[in-house]
Amino acid sequence: MTQSGANDSENVKEAKLPRRDWVLLPLISLLTVSLLAASVDLIARQIFTKTMTGGEACMVSNDPSTGPRGIPGCTCWEKIEENHLLEYRFNRSGYRSDVEFEPKSPDTYRIVLVGSSFAMGGQAPIEEAFATQLPVELSQRTGRSVELFNEGMGGHGGTAHSIALRFNDVLAAKPDMILWTMNPWDIQHGDKLFPDTAIWPGGIVSPRRALQIIKVEFTTESFTTAMARVLDRSRAVFALRHFLYESQSMYVKSYLAQGDVADFLRSKPTAEYQSRLQLCDRYAEEIESRAKAAGIPLVAVLLPNRAQAAMISMGEWPAGYDPYKLDNELRTIITRHGGTYIDILPDYRNIPNAEQGYLPVDGHPNAGGHATITRLLARRLTDGSIPALRITTQPQAGLEQNK
Repeated sequence: MTQSGANDSENVKEAKLPRRDWVLLPLISLLTVSLLAASVDLIARQIFTKTMTGGEACMVSNDPSTGPRGIPGCTCWEKIEENHLLEYRFNRSGYRSDVEFEPKSPDTYRIVLVGSSFAMGGQAPIEEAFATQLPVELSQRTGRSVELFNEGMGGHGGTAHSIALRFNDVLAAKPDMILWTMNPWDIQHGDKLFPDTAIWPGGIVSPRRALQIIKVEFTTESFTTAMARVLDRSRAVFALRHFLYESQSMYVKSYLAQGDVADFLRSKPTAEYQSRLQLCDRYAEEIESRAKAAGIPLVAVLLPNRAQAAMISMGEWPAGYDPYKLDNELRTIITRHGGTYIDILPDYRNIPNAEQGYLPVDGHPNAGGHATITRLLARRLTDGSIPALRITTQPQAGLEQNK
C-alpha cells in the first residue's frame, strides 16, 4: 500500500504541466484559430471580390439643394461581392441612361420614372434594368410608342425628400405620366437627406488601418455592436451569409431577427418607423400637388424587397408580421393626395422562390428580378388603371398566353 501511494504521487507530479505550457498552449491554439480564420477570409476575398470605388464616384452627395445627384456625362465602374463588374453611365442630364432627354415626338407617350436604386437599376446592367425593358413591353402591349426617361437615383437620392427637391427635372421632361417606384429602404432612410459617414471606409483597407478602425469601434460602441460590425467586414462571414441566404426559410428568419431593419414588416411598428412614414407622407403630398398643378398623372407602386418577396412567395409568416402592411400604408398616402396606386405585391404569391430574383446579401434585383418587375408593372399599367395605356390591340388574356 505504501509503495502504491508513492507511485501515484510520482505520476501526479509527472502529469503536471510546466507553468510556461499553461501560457503557450492557449496562445498556440489562439494563433491556430486566427490563422485558419484569416485563411478562410483570404479565400473568400478571392471568390467574392469587390472594387475600391463604385457608383458613388459619379454622384454629388453634398448638395442640400438637390440631395444626392448624378454627375452629367460621368462614367464609372463597380463590382460588389456577389456581382460582376458593372458600368454606370450618366447622360447630360445627370441620370443613368443611354439616351439623352430630348423633346418628345408628337405621337409618343412619355413616362418619367423616379425612385431610388431599384429604379436606377443598381447592380444590374442597364439593358437588363426594368427601366429599359418596361417601355418596350408597354409599346408591344398597347400598340403605341412609349418611351421612359429614367430619373431614378441610387441611395438617398431616391427618397421622397430628394425627389421633391429635384422635381423640376421631372416637370421639365414634360411627361404624360410620372411613375414613382418605392421600396422599403426609401421609407427606412427617408429621415436623412445624406447618408451617415461610416467609420468603415468602402473597398479594401490595409491591416494597419483595419486595426485603427477596430480600436475606434471598441472604444465608441458596446462590445456586442463593435464585434458585430467587425465581423460584418469579414469576407468569410459575407460568404457564409451568401450561401445561407439562398435558403428561403433561413433567410426570412435571419432578416426578421435584425430588429429595426424589419420594422416595416411588423404589425405594430415602432414610433420611430411611424415618424419616417409620416415624413414620406409629407413629401408625397408636395410631389403629388406639384404633379397635379402641372396636369400630369402620378402613379406610384411599391417594389418589394427580398424579404417581402420571400414571405409573400411562401404564403406564410410569423405572427406579428405582415409583408403587405407597407403596401397598404403607401396606397392610403398616395390616393389621399390624389395619385393613382397600382399593386404588384399579390402577384408574388404565384412566383415560387421569388427571393431568387434578388442578390442574396446585397438585396438588389438581379436580371430575373428586373424581368419580373417589368412583367408585373406592364400588366398593371395596361389593365385599365391608366386609361392612356389601356390595351386596345388585342385582349390582355391573349397577350398573357403568348408570354
